[in-house]
Amino acid sequence: MEYVLLIYNSEERWNALSEAQQGEIMGAHYALMETAKADGAYLGGERLMDTPSSTTVHNHDGKITVTDGPFAETKEQLGGYYVLECADLDAAIAYASMLPHGDTGCVEVRPVFKM
Repeated sequence: MEYVLLIYNSEERWNALSEAQQGEIMGAHYALMETAKADGAYLGGERLMDTPSSTTVHNHDGKITVTDGPFAETKEQLGGYYVLECADLDAAIAYASMLPHGDTGCVEVRPVFKM
């Protein structure tokens, strides 16, 4: 089954980290990618641009509204994702557990509904 790992963290916290601290976190991401590739589980993933570059589109009863930025102000922002092919939820959680989250972040593990 395919799972998406949605990575949430504070952009403010990330930008306050030293280059060495950011490098350590990125090293964990590279390790996850290499492990998932070696296991044949890696289907894709990317880091997202910061939220000021986002656009939100609303469609309410056929009325389209486009606004700059994310839908809601939150302490954590969606910063990236991985798409993995895993035998089960436990395997997806094992990959998610490879990533450091600090005290403000988390990884949401969600199965993909195939259409």
